[in-house]
Amino acid sequence: MMTQVMGLGRNLLALILLFAAECGDARPLLEKIVLPPGFHVGLFASVPHARSLALGDDGTVFVGTRSDHRVYALSDRNHDGVAEKLTVVADHLNAPNGVAVYRGDLYVAETDRLLRYDNIESQLRSGRRRQPVVIRDDLPKLRHHGWRYIAFGPDGRLYITIGAPCNVCDKPGFASIKRMNPDGSDLETFAEGVRNSVGMDWNPETGVLWFTDNGRDMLGDDLPPDELNRAPRKGMHFGFPYCHGGTIPDPVFGTRRRCDEFAPPAVKLGPHVASLGMRFYSGKQFPPAYRNQIILAEHGSWNRSTPIGYRLSLVTIKNGKAQNYATFAEGWLQNGEAWGRPVDVLVMPDGALLVSDDLQGVIYRIRFDG
Repeated sequence: MMTQVMGLGRNLLALILLFAAECGDARPLLEKIVLPPGFHVGLFASVPHARSLALGDDGTVFVGTRSDHRVYALSDRNHDGVAEKLTVVADHLNAPNGVAVYRGDLYVAETDRLLRYDNIESQLRSGRRRQPVVIRDDLPKLRHHGWRYIAFGPDGRLYITIGAPCNVCDKPGFASIKRMNPDGSDLETFAEGVRNSVGMDWNPETGVLWFTDNGRDMLGDDLPPDELNRAPRKGMHFGFPYCHGGTIPDPVFGTRRRCDEFAPPAVKLGPHVASLGMRFYSGKQFPPAYRNQIILAEHGSWNRSTPIGYRLSLVTIKNGKAQNYATFAEGWLQNGEAWGRPVDVLVMPDGALLVSDDLQGVIYRIRFDG
């Protein structure tokens, strides 16, 4: 059936998915997504170009986009696992990929600005919108890898990714993770040598930052690997543009510095899988073996001869170190053709896992009832 639907085109497939969800039975399509025994997937919402996800204090799900120029809010007030209301929080923004909620305020990262929407869920309930506060308007304006990811750390500071404005280059101030106070003050570089990270989270047991990083292109199908990195302290350098994957000198910049000068990856992910959003699973619905383990979204390769990625992966952690890297959910790639591309994951209060898909413009909900 999937082969027949793919022939109809991706936009029509999205409409079919939404219609099936509204009719209460999306199983004929969603069954193509393969999960471990006891897990089930359904449709939480349809959101055009859905990218990064953030959770409000009252359960509102906020969704950033890259090409849609909007930020959305989703509500599931009856807690049936399907959002019944979609609200446009903001539009006409510049690639507002990054979203985060801190003390009731919504933070949105455009390519060149950081915005704050105060008491955002109160605004949504009242229907009275206020103009956002501009936290910073001096971020780099270059669009290559200019879609930001933001998150608040356990230190109460806002972390933001500044991707390299190129495939591979040496540009001061880029290829880094920076952090600042919630009001935008005291901006500093936390980590360097990070080509393009679009996902981060902190280990709930140790408070250590982990993040994904997309490897450079044009070194062939199998080099270099994407990376999952850990940064227990400020000031670490992860190699870009001099070294990739911990051991691969760059053909242009590799003569300038040695690979052993840099922090190696915690996990070498698949080559060109485009690892994006990640979360430590902090819920209680999934079996104990998943708790405090990393679930990450692999958006999928764009120029590899044989496509790879288009899945969710599970990285198990023991004593603060990665032990295993394996597929958790797959099926968005069928016979070499991708009908969906996972972007971000979010753990909900009931323990279910939301997954955004910007190709289909939907958000899935994965639950366990084994």
